[in-house]
Amino acid sequence: MSLTVFHNARLIDPASGLDELGRLIIDGDCIAAVEPAKGRDGIAEDAEIIDCGGHVLAPGLIDMRVFVGEPGDEHLEDLESVSAAALAGGVTSIVTMPNTAPAIDDPALVSYMGLRASVTAQVRVYPAAAVTLGLAGEKMTEIGLLSEAGAIMFTDGDKPIASSLLMRRALSYASSFGAVISNHAEDLELSRGGVMADGEHAMRLGLAGIPEEAESIMVERDLQLAALTGGRYHLGQISSQLALNAFARAKAAGTKATCAVSAHHLLLNDLDVGDYDTTKKLNPPLRAEQTRQALAEAAASGAIDAIVSSHRPRIAEDKAMPFADAAEGAVGLETLLPAALQLHHEGHADLVTVLRMLMSGPAAILGLAQGRLSAGAPADLVLIDVGYPLKVDSRTFKSKSRNTPLQGRTLQGRALRTIVGGVTHMIAEA
Repeated sequence: MSLTVFHNARLIDPASGLDELGRLIIDGDCIAAVEPAKGRDGIAEDAEIIDCGGHVLAPGLIDMRVFVGEPGDEHLEDLESVSAAALAGGVTSIVTMPNTAPAIDDPALVSYMGLRASVTAQVRVYPAAAVTLGLAGEKMTEIGLLSEAGAIMFTDGDKPIASSLLMRRALSYASSFGAVISNHAEDLELSRGGVMADGEHAMRLGLAGIPEEAESIMVERDLQLAALTGGRYHLGQISSQLALNAFARAKAAGTKATCAVSAHHLLLNDLDVGDYDTTKKLNPPLRAEQTRQALAEAAASGAIDAIVSSHRPRIAEDKAMPFADAAEGAVGLETLLPAALQLHHEGHADLVTVLRMLMSGPAAILGLAQGRLSAGAPADLVLIDVGYPLKVDSRTFKSKSRNTPLQGRTLQGRALRTIVGGVTHMIAEA
């Protein structure tokens, strides 16, 4: 098989901290070599040569929190459309949430997702399986059998696991398989009736608020249970200062715990809700600017392990309602990269740190071979124009849904090429 050589590239490998001009050689579906700048010297005559124009070449993004309509709600998003959206955003691997119809709570359904992805998806699809049967929060699924079928993680998606006993058992049982249990931290009693973050803006709008404690109380519980059982715990989305404080204490004590933040919570605050803008109705809700700043600082310091899109497709009718009645969630696969890059452009973090949370950070949590630039690693890559001014226009999205809170906003950065298993997909001209 002929070689593909990406030369004149700014190679960034967040796993090793590499950031230098050089070239990368692909042989088939794997990386063959990562070398300092050598121009075209020593390149085989039959090799395909791609001039990167000095742009960043890095591992492909790994998104740990993606909701897909298939099976059951394919009109929202199916594996083919979500794959196209991922490619457009430089995302080469996605973890799909089990919140489908039926829920992914049976080994046969995990196998189905893998088979469908192999037929229709152009990116790597890793199904997460439910922790509880039917996402009902009452009876635990067969974690061992689901792991054997290919489930990469266990979560009830956007449904919190309310039972402390069930959460303890899940963490304990999953530890036998080295599996990760992820939870959506929300005390439903405290958040009941709330539709946006508790605070002055919610009061002005006359909307019921959700206090930070609705998140932090469950985070404290989960972290204590992870310490008790020795299980691996992952918080799917962190959005509050109180939860950040709890994680800092738990990590210092050696608890096996990781957390992710959505790119939207790094970029937006509760004031962006404006006059009842339902595209900004998320779960967890957008917090105050002070909290957004704290999340950005935590990400820059390494206290947060991953940045996710929390891609949640909705039909227009579900958003075109009074704020209190509108559906929660936003699409984010195609804006994940530029939204996350604002951490760098705003001076919060260096570029390597930001890319680590999109690439090697998720790979480490999930035990994936990708997310690094090294010989023998999968040839999953993204070529990035870091400074490109990008005005978000949902009409250009590959996703079936258009519910983005970033419509019309100008960000910086875009994917030029997305490479999955050595296959190059041209996204934009340099």
